[in-house]
Amino acid sequence: MNKDMSYKSVMERKNEIMKKAVGIDYEAFETKGIRFDYNDMMHKTGYDLSEIQRTQKETGIGNTPLLELKNITKLARKFAPEGKGARIFIKDEASNPSGSYKARRAATSVYHAKKNGYKGVIAATSGNYGAAVASQAAMLGLKCIIVQECYDSRGVGQPEIVEKARKCEAYGAEVLQLTVGPELFYTFLKLLEETGYFNASLYTPFGIAGVETLGYEIAMQFRELEGRDPDVVVATNAGGGNLTGTARGLIKAGADNVEIIGASVNLKGLHMASDTQFNKKSFTTGHTGFGIPFATWPDRSDVPRSAARPLRYMDRYVTVNQGEVFYITEALAQVEGLERGPAGNTSLAAAFSIAQELDEDKIIVVQETEYTGAGKHIQPQLSFAKDNGVDIKIGDPKDEVAGENIILPKDPSFIKVDDLDLEKIKKSYIKNCLKNNEDIEITEKDIEFLAEDTKSSKEFVISMIEKLKDN
Repeated sequence: MNKDMSYKSVMERKNEIMKKAVGIDYEAFETKGIRFDYNDMMHKTGYDLSEIQRTQKETGIGNTPLLELKNITKLARKFAPEGKGARIFIKDEASNPSGSYKARRAATSVYHAKKNGYKGVIAATSGNYGAAVASQAAMLGLKCIIVQECYDSRGVGQPEIVEKARKCEAYGAEVLQLTVGPELFYTFLKLLEETGYFNASLYTPFGIAGVETLGYEIAMQFRELEGRDPDVVVATNAGGGNLTGTARGLIKAGADNVEIIGASVNLKGLHMASDTQFNKKSFTTGHTGFGIPFATWPDRSDVPRSAARPLRYMDRYVTVNQGEVFYITEALAQVEGLERGPAGNTSLAAAFSIAQELDEDKIIVVQETEYTGAGKHIQPQLSFAKDNGVDIKIGDPKDEVAGENIILPKDPSFIKVDDLDLEKIKKSYIKNCLKNNEDIEITEKDIEFLAEDTKSSKEFVISMIEKLKDN
């Protein structure tokens, strides 16, 4: 008998489909309460660091250059108080085969799929991850399908997403480009069920474990270069996997005292699933439209339990505006001679500002760069913004309103981070945990789990629960 492929029926089978497509029995890590055994999930379903390093090396991934941005540092010091202006470094992940750190994330997933006899891999992504999965699949001889949320209802595609589709196709992947909305996940599930391919999700333990090599390398390279660990690592934050994997790698290297800062582009007011607002943004990743929802409820991802849990590792969360990232992108090219794409430059814009808070002998690291291409360049992005009714101005980026204008800084002194209230974000996460587990009695183990998942204390969790009950 043919299966019912209606939207309702497919959604009802999503857990069954996911279990077969990922090969993980998530129920094994569940409890009757809020908590689940995150550490056990990462240990039992992942690979150890040495095995990941070996498999990544086989496909040319990793050991990317660590570069000091001496000219950018000098520029930051011009606007810093006396004695301030930390040295700024970048980990040049554009050197990976597919042009971004996502190669690390894809490598372990595709390796696992090959090892376990899957004939192909599927990923739902509009970003660099699609190219990374396609590249790794090509190397290991697997079929690859990438499902993209690309167009609005007029059939107009964002230049950066279209650019990434071309890159996926160049690696031999089949690319399905869809309009914004719920059809993405539905189509993704149908394809997984029909093909029997592996779900190379961004949010499995395989994907996050693959990024651990990045954090580990940062620590090892700094110890060789400077004889010590960096003081601050800034990671562009969207779904949380970049920050989570990097932080876990630093911890495995024993670099426990490094401050981990997440950075996102401020797209407050724009709804990521809105047809009319889809093309009003100039950044397709690394923005608050993903960063906030995934921080406050990581398990909204395409697997039952996300291995990307940024609040476990984040010490500070800052935002920068679109104009500031465009400006620092141009500065990196013209001052340092490095042309790189927008995602890593989000954290570079943040690092440029934060460096001015730190003493000159401190070290701040932007932990990734990405390749650039026709759809990622500043001019196509700004032209596309104009075509969609967005004003381009020069002034103070703090006056920028996402979807209405992009304000390029008058000069570098106008690049300033805004701090998000991490306590408020943690409270929202706890609120979502309670909302999604209304019928359970909260135990001491649940409180311990929430404290770990928010990098806080049991006292903080208890106080937040009490405040939520009072409201």
